[in-house]
Amino acid sequence: MLPSISLVIPAYNEAALLPRLLASVAVARERFCTGPEGVEVIVADNCSTDDTAAIAVAAGCRVARAEVRRIAAARNAGAAIARGRLLCFVDADSQIHPDTFNVIASHMYRADVIGGATGVTPERWSVGIAVSYAVLAPIAAATRIDTGVVFCRRDDFETIGGYDETMKFAEDVRFHFDMRSLGRERGARLVRASNAKAVFSTRKFDRFGEWHYLPLMLKAPWYLLNRRAGDRLAQRYWYQPGR
Repeated sequence: MLPSISLVIPAYNEAALLPRLLASVAVARERFCTGPEGVEVIVADNCSTDDTAAIAVAAGCRVARAEVRRIAAARNAGAAIARGRLLCFVDADSQIHPDTFNVIASHMYRADVIGGATGVTPERWSVGIAVSYAVLAPIAAATRIDTGVVFCRRDDFETIGGYDETMKFAEDVRFHFDMRSLGRERGARLVRASNAKAVFSTRKFDRFGEWHYLPLMLKAPWYLLNRRAGDRLAQRYWYQPGR
């Protein structure tokens, strides 16, 4: 029996936090309406030097190897071996809601839905995190471009060419724009499955400060327009060891 859903987890040196995510995935698989065999879990190992791949194998996950050290490449590598009709993507430092797969399936049975995301809630709160969240939440609600567990049909993923591997960051935003454009051609829309929000790690706030995210977002257009500055940011914020 082929799975109906493939969950892709891009991971680089995530041995510390991957088990926490996989534990939450196991709960959601058990609660899936067709049983746990309806969901396959793929860890897209992005050149890890720790036990990420071994942990994935021990947990019964399939492992895809992404040789290009880039988040988009890891997501695409996982999707390339997926067998499910629906594709889902979630970061390795997250935790998912117990009803994630049921909620996603209920949305994706509808012809007027092209895809979407669950949205997120932080693993801890502070004033800085709360303000950052309050600023970004209305934007996500208005645009339906969100994060958390991102989902779509595999055929549509292939139609738009997956994630743009030339981008070191904001590839997820580009992906949503591409999916939204495809949906408009078909009279379908992006949705926010906010009744199954994922929990996101606040480790970036731990490392860069409680208030770092707002100025980062204000400078985002500059980083996107200035390739050199954007590459420096990506290396420091997403790609260096210990990030």
